[in-house]
Amino acid sequence: MRKSTVAIVGRPNVGKSTIFNRLVGERISIVEDTPGVTRDRIYADAEWLNHTFHVIDTGGIELGDEPLLVQMRAQAEIAIEESDVIIFMVNGRDGITAADEEVSKLLFKSNKPVVLAVNKVDNPEMRESIYEFYSLGFGDPYPISGSHGLGLGDLLDETITHFPDLPEEVEDDETIRFSVIGRPNVGKSSLINSLLGQERVIVSDIAGTTRDAVDTSFTRDDQDFVIIDTAGMRKRGKVYESTEKYSVMRALKAIERSDVVLALIDADTGIQEQDKKIAGYAHEAGKSVVIVVNKWDTIDKDETSIKEFEDEVRSAFRYLDYAPIVFLSAKTKKRIHTLLPAVVQASENHAKRVSTNLLNEVIVDALAMNPSPSIKGQTLKIFYSTQVAVKPPTFVVFVNDPNLMHFTYERFLENRIREAFGFVGTPIHIIARKRT
Repeated sequence: MRKSTVAIVGRPNVGKSTIFNRLVGERISIVEDTPGVTRDRIYADAEWLNHTFHVIDTGGIELGDEPLLVQMRAQAEIAIEESDVIIFMVNGRDGITAADEEVSKLLFKSNKPVVLAVNKVDNPEMRESIYEFYSLGFGDPYPISGSHGLGLGDLLDETITHFPDLPEEVEDDETIRFSVIGRPNVGKSSLINSLLGQERVIVSDIAGTTRDAVDTSFTRDDQDFVIIDTAGMRKRGKVYESTEKYSVMRALKAIERSDVVLALIDADTGIQEQDKKIAGYAHEAGKSVVIVVNKWDTIDKDETSIKEFEDEVRSAFRYLDYAPIVFLSAKTKKRIHTLLPAVVQASENHAKRVSTNLLNEVIVDALAMNPSPSIKGQTLKIFYSTQVAVKPPTFVVFVNDPNLMHFTYERFLENRIREAFGFVGTPIHIIARKRT
C-alpha cells in the first residue's frame, strides 16, 4: 500500500524530535528485540484516523561543523523533496527568528502543502503569542506542546487533509515486483542495467510513486518482472553525498511496494553496519529477501572463498537466515543468470499456502519430538494450527496460554515448518492465540 510522507522541518531546538516521537509512538522500537536489526530514528511510520504515513525527522541529520544556516538549508531541501506534506515547526517562546524566515523561504519555493506548528505553547495564556506567526504566510498556526502532547490532534487533522490521492497499485499475481536496496556505490544501478541489458525485452515504462523514479518491466522465460526504481537513492550534490541516512527513506518506499527485496552487498568493501540496517527494513516489512553479493569478480578467490563469505553473511545477518545468498558481478555479468531464479523462488514461497491438515501433522510431530518446557509449573498445549495469510506466510497456533509460548519454542516450531515446507527466501510469522 502506498503511503504519504510528512516531513517535520524547522531550525534546531524547536522540538522536532519530540513531536516525531509523539507521532510515531512505539512503532519506532518495533524490532528492538530482534538481533542485528536496528532502526535509524530519522524515519518511521505513524497513523492518524486510519491514515498510515511516513514521518521524517530532519532534526537527526548531522553535517559536521558547517554553519547553522547551511545545516538548516540541507535539512529542509532534502525533506522538501521527499515529502508530500511539510510540518513547519517554530518555537512559540522565541517568536519569529531570522532562521525561521530562512526556512520559510525554502518552503515557499517548494510549492508543497505546509502546516505551521507553533511548539512549546504549554498553557492557554501563551496562545496569544501565536498570532505573530501569521506573518510567515502559511495560514493558521497550530499551537502545540510536544512535552505535554497538546494540540497534536488538530495539527494532524489539518495535515491529513493535504495528503495526495495516491493511485492504487494494479495487482497482478503473475508479475513479480522486486527492488534493489543497499548503501551508495554497492552497484545497484549496475545490477539493474545488467538485468535489463541481458534481456533486452523491456515491455514498458511504468510511472513510479517516487518523484524522478520509473519502474521498469521486463520478461524472462515467460515470467513477468517489475524492477521498482531506487535509482534516486543518491542525488547529485554534496548535500546528498553527506546525508546517507536519507538513502533509507527511498529504500523504504521501494520496499513497501515490492514482493522481493534484493539486499546488495559489496564484496570488495565487505559487510558494513549500514548494510545490516537497510536489509533490516526489508525483514521488518515482512518481504521476501535475496542477499546479493556484488563485485565478486574483484575478490581473489579459492575453493573456500564462497563458503567463508557465506559464513560472514550468516553471522552478520542472523535475522535473515532464511534468505538465499547469490554471488555475482553486475559489471562482468558473471553468475548474473543465478539471480532471477532465486527471485522467483523467494516470491513463490512468499505467497505459498499450506493445507491445515499437513500443517497440524508437522506441529504434532514437532511436539512429539520436543515437548514444550514448563514455565512456572505450566506447560504449553497446542490444540490447532492454521495458516491465515500470505506475503508473508502467517500461522495462528491456538494454545492454552499464549504467555507460555517462549520465543525459543516459537523458533523451534518455525524451523520445523521450514523443514517441512521450505519457505526459502521469505520470513514466516507465528501468532500464538488462546483457544476459546
